[in-house]
Amino acid sequence: MREPRNPMERRAFFGMLALGAATVITGCSSDTTTPTPASATPPAPPSGTDPDVPADTGTGGPTRVLSKGPAAGHQIALTVDDGYDNAVVAGYVAFAQRTGIHLTFSPNGLYAHAWAPHAATLKPLIEAGQVQIINHTYSHHDLRAMTDAQIRAELDRNDEWVSTTFGTRTTPYYRPPFGFHNAHVDGIAAELGYRNTVMWNGSYGDSKPVTPDYLMSQARRYLQPGTILLGHANHPTVLGLLDQIADLIRERHLTPVTLREMFPAADH
Repeated sequence: MREPRNPMERRAFFGMLALGAATVITGCSSDTTTPTPASATPPAPPSGTDPDVPADTGTGGPTRVLSKGPAAGHQIALTVDDGYDNAVVAGYVAFAQRTGIHLTFSPNGLYAHAWAPHAATLKPLIEAGQVQIINHTYSHHDLRAMTDAQIRAELDRNDEWVSTTFGTRTTPYYRPPFGFHNAHVDGIAAELGYRNTVMWNGSYGDSKPVTPDYLMSQARRYLQPGTILLGHANHPTVLGLLDQIADLIRERHLTPVTLREMFPAADH
């Protein structure tokens, strides 16, 4: 870059250099705020009509992408991700035990503190087929940004934790954090036995705190035949609404099933 020769241009030139240096220093400063759980502040979701209902981001590959169930019947799959709030995890486990409603949990081993106390309660529900646990990775980070070895480690470590804690395996289903996946990620997952990438076509919208009215409006919108519904065991709003959700399911004559029950051929 040519250095300006007249005094006015020289002052402007060195002022711009100073501003640029300040910008670089600010941009490289470390974040001193208190960290939040990995799923509390997700990256921008894939494009779609609803921020919590992303379009499929996979581009093919060796796995099936399960984004909705058959609309011809009355089945719905209630899936519950993450679980960093102890009380919400406890509430969902008690709800399953009390009502007999079938649920699919997608927990992260990072939040073992919330899940481990309920292992004895969940084990018989898992053995009876009422509850299924799938792989959601151990740390809940975007798999697309990882090396192959890191992807494998995230899935293997979470499966090992689930197996040790609950006595079940997570294969052949995995849900990529934030719904972010591509053919390469799915291919690595398939090598480990995860042939089914689980997405969703309905959501409570509760990946962040929401009001009870909003959550129930989402439930009324998406609790329809063939819905794979996404919820989170992260924020307490849902705890006061579980019975209303169960009532809505009964009013609409819907049958909650696990993913294994919704997609019986997907295990093969």
